[in-house]
Amino acid sequence: MPVPKQRKTKSRQGNRRSHDALKRIVVFRCEKCGNAILPHRICVNCGTYKKREVVNVFAKLDKKEKKKREKEQAAYEKEQGQGGASGMEELSKK
Repeated sequence: MPVPKQRKTKSRQGNRRSHDALKRIVVFRCEKCGNAILPHRICVNCGTYKKREVVNVFAKLDKKEKKKREKEQAAYEKEQGQGGASGMEELSKK
């Protein structure tokens, strides 16, 4: 059975292990519902990707879940609308 000729140094050991470190997971917020999603993935909550509805999630839900999701989404959109200017009048006042 083969045996290594020389002992590996600490620097070579460190160089080998340099790629073993865990990477930080990047998480984005969905622009429509604010749910946390991974990049380049469809939002499982509202079915959007790049500001476009790709999957109609509400069609797959039963009546009770559909009503709950619509209520959550309306509350989030209302919350987002209060932060910025809603019309041309408010922009002209500034």
